Amino acid sequence: MSDLSKLPVTVITGFLGSGKTTLIRHLMQNPQGKRLAVVVNEFGDVGVDGEILKSCAIPDCPEENIMELSNGCICCTVADDFIPTIEALMALEPRPDHILIETSGLALPKPLLKAFDWPDIRSRITVDGVIALADAEAVATGRFAPDVARVDAQRMADDSIDHETPLSEVFEDQISCADIILLTKPDLAGAEGIARAREIIAAEAPRPLPVVEVAEGVVDVRVILGLEAAAEDDMEARPSHHDGADDHEHDDFESIVVELPEQADPADLVTRIERLANEKNILRVKGYVPVAGKPMRLLVQAVGARVRHQFDRPWKPGEMRRGRLVVIAEHDDIDTAAINDILTGTPVAAE
Repeated sequence: MSDLSKLPVTVITGFLGSGKTTLIRHLMQNPQGKRLAVVVNEFGDVGVDGEILKSCAIPDCPEENIMELSNGCICCTVADDFIPTIEALMALEPRPDHILIETSGLALPKPLLKAFDWPDIRSRITVDGVIALADAEAVATGRFAPDVARVDAQRMADDSIDHETPLSEVFEDQISCADIILLTKPDLAGAEGIARAREIIAAEAPRPLPVVEVAEGVVDVRVILGLEAAAEDDMEARPSHHDGADDHEHDDFESIVVELPEQADPADLVTRIERLANEKNILRVKGYVPVAGKPMRLLVQAVGARVRHQFDRPWKPGEMRRGRLVVIAEHDDIDTAAINDILTGTPVAAE
């Protein structure tokens, strides 16, 4: 049981595009009497997730309770960014009842838990729980999780194989650190896919974990807040591929920002993003673009070739109508020139 005098913090982790921002937006709008605060840890310098959440701020989670960290992952900038942010939230009047932390989709959660051991805050906050979101369809198809039998077979056949891909390591670390798993987008996976995803998660989890299916971020607050896990005192039960390492880096991943002019047709942009995923192995695209003749800003979010877009808010008076998209991929797949050419509609020379 956690110390009830401490301010509870819930860490929300999950792979790129698994639905973390959608979940937090639902919690903000259905707080069941809790006064919430949110910390968003972006990857790249375009604050898409923070902007989305601030646009739906409500009295129980006003805009000043939503803070962004975009200078790197939280655990790499503890002293400079994370601790001052937490202290600023704790100093708010009235003080929040609960803090939600949305990690970068690339973040390993265990180093973040270690940040809560800092003397400045350890006596005043506790990690109420770690919530891991897993995209049911992606997990079921093995894109973000290893097929254990196949990996073992590869190891038997090839002595040079001694570790999984970075993507599967991130997934495994998130599952291993979690107190509860939310299986998102179950409608896209179907019954068979959900069953397969549950099997994969059970195989990766170091201990039995509850798995809850969640569509569009809709889940009862009582299911995921108030777990009283005191995760910062339970580190040994949360194994990581990076245990024993002095620190960790995100060198396996890279992000670039592509600036776009006003778009004539959102559907054409969607086609280009799909092409980017299929031809250049891009993991994630997110950002905003202006559309000709439209006063509203178009929000674009893509996971692989699955693209979602919607108009989110009017352009502000004096705001420059320019598009900015963050593109994230594994390090070796970032070809800046080719990515720019595809997104801007410039023909790319055949390789």
